[in-house]
Amino acid sequence: MSDRWANAGLLKAGGDWLEYSCFGPAPGQAPTLVLLHEGLGSRDLWRDFPKRLNAATGWGVCTYSRAGYGGSEPAALPRPLDYMSHEARVVLPEVLHAIGFERGLLIGHSDGGTIAAIYAGTVHDPRLRGLVTIAPHFFTEEIGLTEIARAKQAFESGDLRSRLAKYHRDPDNCFRGWNDTWLHPEFKDWNVSDVLEEIGVPVLAIQGQEDQYGTLAQIDEIDRRCPKPTRRVVLPGCGHDPCYERPDQVLTELTRFCADVEPDVVRPGAGS
Repeated sequence: MSDRWANAGLLKAGGDWLEYSCFGPAPGQAPTLVLLHEGLGSRDLWRDFPKRLNAATGWGVCTYSRAGYGGSEPAALPRPLDYMSHEARVVLPEVLHAIGFERGLLIGHSDGGTIAAIYAGTVHDPRLRGLVTIAPHFFTEEIGLTEIARAKQAFESGDLRSRLAKYHRDPDNCFRGWNDTWLHPEFKDWNVSDVLEEIGVPVLAIQGQEDQYGTLAQIDEIDRRCPKPTRRVVLPGCGHDPCYERPDQVLTELTRFCADVEPDVVRPGAGS
């Protein structure tokens, strides 16, 4: 295996072709950080964060767009109400196989944080050294549902659709797959908190104090239920996207967490 990955390409997982990008050393040379995007995110919407994360830790970094997002194949709609569990248990294992994952962390934002936590709590992968959840959801809250309803108005009568079209080849598939599911009447009862009790690795939980999609009760649930050590970081004055709003602080916390779980292989600046 080469000591560095191909920069970008397509991989097959869950029956769909998904776009991906990788940075830094290949899995056989260093641990890997796999980034899972939010409900309206994509590979490219991480912006320069993956490269900065590689430079800060010296670890490999891989990010991909789930079906329906970015340049990946469209998703079948409507999505089932358990779509995040399906992503965690069916699609993500195939993604990790496709990139040659050997050891490392999952780092998930919003829906991606939920998917990462479900994977950690149900698959019990011995290659997984730790879990990072950034603004995750484990149950519905009225504050989040209200914000998601506002997003629907912005998509239908505002400029949200045109903004999404810059990053997603099918903005309608992207938006409807997320928004219609969250606003489904039966989704109010959605709750996956029980998976937290089965997570067997250390957890870093990051959330903005002003997160418009969820309260700190979400990461309180991590503190309460996870059996392994957890670290919580609450960022004052920060909303739902800490990687964009507070990138330097998030990078500092991630680098520290990597050093805690794999102290012999974190080499700040080695990936630059």
